[in-house]
Amino acid sequence: MTSAAESRSSAAPGIPGRPDLAAVQRHTVRVLMTAQVVAGIGMGSMLSSGGLLVEHLTGSRSVAGLATTLTTLGAALMSVPLAALSRARGRRAGLGAGWLVAAAGAVVVPVGAGLGLLGPTLLGMLLIGAASAVNLQSRYAATDLAGPDTRAGALSLVVWATTAGSVLGPNLSGPGEAVARPLGLPDAAGTFVFSVGAFLAGWAVIHKGLRPDPLLLTRAAPAPGTAVEGVGTRRFRTRMREATRHVLASPAALTGLGALVVGHAVMVSVMTMTPVHLAHHGASLSVVGFTISLHILGMYGLSPLVGRAADRLGRIPVILAGQVVFTAATVLAGTSGGRQWPVTAGLFLLGVGWSCATVAGSALLSESVAGEHRSEVQGLSDMLMNLVGAAGAALSGVVLAGYGYGGLNVAAGALVVPVSALALVFALRRRR
Repeated sequence: MTSAAESRSSAAPGIPGRPDLAAVQRHTVRVLMTAQVVAGIGMGSMLSSGGLLVEHLTGSRSVAGLATTLTTLGAALMSVPLAALSRARGRRAGLGAGWLVAAAGAVVVPVGAGLGLLGPTLLGMLLIGAASAVNLQSRYAATDLAGPDTRAGALSLVVWATTAGSVLGPNLSGPGEAVARPLGLPDAAGTFVFSVGAFLAGWAVIHKGLRPDPLLLTRAAPAPGTAVEGVGTRRFRTRMREATRHVLASPAALTGLGALVVGHAVMVSVMTMTPVHLAHHGASLSVVGFTISLHILGMYGLSPLVGRAADRLGRIPVILAGQVVFTAATVLAGTSGGRQWPVTAGLFLLGVGWSCATVAGSALLSESVAGEHRSEVQGLSDMLMNLVGAAGAALSGVVLAGYGYGGLNVAAGALVVPVSALALVFALRRRR
């Protein structure tokens, strides 16, 4: 393991003796994985409680989806500023700032809920969205110093590390009740107390451990043929426009982007209202937390296997397999009635379908664009995923109130049709 002294000495450009980049890369990945584990608890714990808390404050099922809507919207809004901060001052600054913003949001939520005020509670959830933005950018941080042959492996390790914290987090719903009552908070607000500690722990790991900064180290000694990018707003907007045109001109990139964005909409819309549905059929917070834990396990825990399948079988087959799994998930959950086990099984499959669409779609998108547009295209896809996810979460409450949980699953399941058609058409064109 790279020592703290070695990390500090290799952090500053111009010091004699080139740092061992392989050792720094291994240290970087370990630090990022550790931060994902501890801070992931903060995101996982609020997933099963956010909708219930909003419903408690408003008395309306139709607006319960605002919790996930604002968290997802916050991720979309924070992604560009945090990326710009990382570009200017390094990954420690960008990732660390994101965890601090999320921690501030996790403080605001229970304070607002304790006062019975919806506005501050929703503002806190918007700020918590910074944690999702950091989660996405941590994967890219793992590739800053990685070589072409190890880039995907480093990224997948950071994604997989999200599993432990995110699966543990929802199971804190029960202990959260015990914390909430002495503080005079609604039962569903107690888990946010755990989120504060988790996000601060994530910041501490990044702030203390991510030395030397991988992005600054790369910039100090860029690889041959690699241009150092500027940070100007005007140039950033120009790059984003060029990246968008680049994607629209590539059928492969469009297919990958479609799988990513629509798959995220399917997952978020069903997942958001599942805690509310279970609670209205008598499920305890512990059961709700267990169901969300299995869902997150399906999302992240199998990602290495999904990645291997995408490499061996191809991107399109795995994208199509994801649409089949999505269909099975929505049928199983949508026909559950008041039974809990089909909902739990359906949510696990929903996570697996998301993993297939996201891993294979990301690979297809990245390899279908030129290198000079890759980072902007990845940022564009993350932003669109979060914006569409926010819309899906907002509409899910309205659909649930009007058509029930079965109707919500029918609407979400219908979204697999255009993605399947796009993937099949692309596959046929490529074969010809």
